[in-house]
Amino acid sequence: MTDLATLDAYGVLTEPATLTIQRLLPGPVDRVWAYLTDGDLRRQWLAAGHMGTVPGSSVELVWRNDELSDPPGRRPPGFSEEHRMVCQITELDPLCRLAITWGSTGGVTFSLEPQGSDVLLTVTHHRVTDRATLLSVGAGWHAHLDILAARVAGEAPEPFWESWGRLKEEYERRFAD
Repeated sequence: MTDLATLDAYGVLTEPATLTIQRLLPGPVDRVWAYLTDGDLRRQWLAAGHMGTVPGSSVELVWRNDELSDPPGRRPPGFSEEHRMVCQITELDPLCRLAITWGSTGGVTFSLEPQGSDVLLTVTHHRVTDRATLLSVGAGWHAHLDILAARVAGEAPEPFWESWGRLKEEYERRFAD
């Protein structure tokens, strides 16, 4: 069982190019699982899109970050209103573990572990070798998971883009060369 008193909201490099970030969320585990796998729930914190139900099937992710909070904040230069990516499920153990491919990186794994009435969600983003991508990914996962935590707690999330910008600066400090 995880020592919940020491759980830090920030992602850490568990290997030189692997980011691991955790959130303790209100359970039950099937509700948190639904926020990972159901496109309508996933769009409330990360990205919309259809997801297959077996390893090898596709996952469509459609980001519309301006829709994640009200107000969304000011979108930084270089980001579009919508971004799409098609991934593939590489591992699926319902209510426990989901792993998918992720662009040019080594993929993302979501693990769920019941902790009493709560659920520990661990997101591991593998083989992010480019520093700029690592900083963006770290801030992105952190901001998206903060929104997920707010959603499952029935709270309004803070403006996405302001959060992402502030977090990117913090990850630049934390992951200094």
